[in-house]
Amino acid sequence: GPMSTDFASIHNHHESAVLEAVVTTHPSYPGVRDEWLPDVACVALNRLPPRYIRHTVDLVFYLSEKERADNERALHDAVAYA
Repeated sequence: GPMSTDFASIHNHHESAVLEAVVTTHPSYPGVRDEWLPDVACVALNRLPPRYIRHTVDLVFYLSEKERADNERALHDAVAYA
């Protein structure tokens, strides 16, 4: 039945990239406390259209170079805003 289906593999493609960017960018914002970082990540993620996938390779395979660059720029803008 549906409960045995592997839904755990579903995730938003932007999550890991945003979390990494938030951690990497954090030293540039000394006023931001560590415990605020999950909130910063949420604000950034909410500014990006979700891209739900099961396997990262699937998405990377289908993205053009331009889409990849656009995604990268959107992600950095969202993290900077947050």
